[in-house]
Amino acid sequence: MPQTPSGSPARTGDVLLMVGTTKGAFLFSSRSGRGSWEADGPHFPGEEVYALALDQRGGAPTLWAAPGSPFFGATLRRSDDLGATWSDKDARSVRFEEDSGLSLQRIWQIRPGPADEPDLMWLGVEPTCLFESRDGGDSWAPVRGFLEHEHRQYWQPGNGGLCMHTIVPHARDRDRMLVAFSTGGVYGTDDGGASWTPRNNGVRAEFMPDKHPEFGQCVHKVVHHPERPERLFLQNHWGLYRSEDWAASWDDIANGVPSDFGFAMAMHPHDPDTVYIVPLESDEFRCTPEAKLRVYRTRDAGASWQALSKGLPQEDAYETVLRDGLDTDSLEPAGIYFGTRSGHVYASADDGDSWTTVADGLPPVVCVKAAVVA
Repeated sequence: MPQTPSGSPARTGDVLLMVGTTKGAFLFSSRSGRGSWEADGPHFPGEEVYALALDQRGGAPTLWAAPGSPFFGATLRRSDDLGATWSDKDARSVRFEEDSGLSLQRIWQIRPGPADEPDLMWLGVEPTCLFESRDGGDSWAPVRGFLEHEHRQYWQPGNGGLCMHTIVPHARDRDRMLVAFSTGGVYGTDDGGASWTPRNNGVRAEFMPDKHPEFGQCVHKVVHHPERPERLFLQNHWGLYRSEDWAASWDDIANGVPSDFGFAMAMHPHDPDTVYIVPLESDEFRCTPEAKLRVYRTRDAGASWQALSKGLPQEDAYETVLRDGLDTDSLEPAGIYFGTRSGHVYASADDGDSWTTVADGLPPVVCVKAAVVA
């Protein structure tokens, strides 16, 4: 593993695998066959990187990263040359206003906007809030309707903090968006962010006296496919769910999985019926069940699940995959990727049917993102 970043060797048509860890970010690139990988990193050595994104809407690819530390806070960095150089720490500051009483602790999600609005971007941050930029990330402001929500005083941090980890814009209606955070659940807006309502009907909060409160659920991830914008899938702190009505209601789909506790969830890039998860044994023992590292796939929208284990360790694999540690590329067949807290990164080039090791010995992996360089 190179110790001095020189910029990703990725070229047009390559898969760029972006891996954030608690001690820096690593970039891996491969040709479309995905048979071997070139590595570059660490970038931001010693800093935690919980969010990465490749934005290709404006022509040349823009790589975004959110390194930070408990001592110096969170920053947002940009690279226009796939990691060879990065913007300065203070070039794109993300801050709460002084009178809000809030202080930025971590950036959990970087979400580019729609293709025809290349200057629109969102961030999900801790303490939980949605930030928006309308100038390509040069300046940021909190979405006031969410910042000033009347429920804010009741939201409590989960084990990972009070973090907004999921941003889901509606694929066809620009005024509609969903966000998810721990511990508050799913909230949605139908008026462009002016107002937000909880959307947790059917999602249980196992750790609360009232198992089905209006809000307060510890949602770990929500995914959806743009071809079926009303359908959503949700991995909860205990519970797997599907919604067919843009989160107005949720139905349990935990059929045939060893545990319905877990963090990571990823949508297949081409099939709105196919979703991937990595179950963990329980909230008290957050390791893979039976010490077997298995990714579970549904191809029928949650009616059934299949264990995918070819090439993955099936003995003494006490592994943990966190909420942003699982992603897919856009090729056909799709590439599926995940990283573990023990520093392993795995890849599949055949929709998850078989797996190979991309890297091991990394610091704990907290974020995995994949994209094909356009």
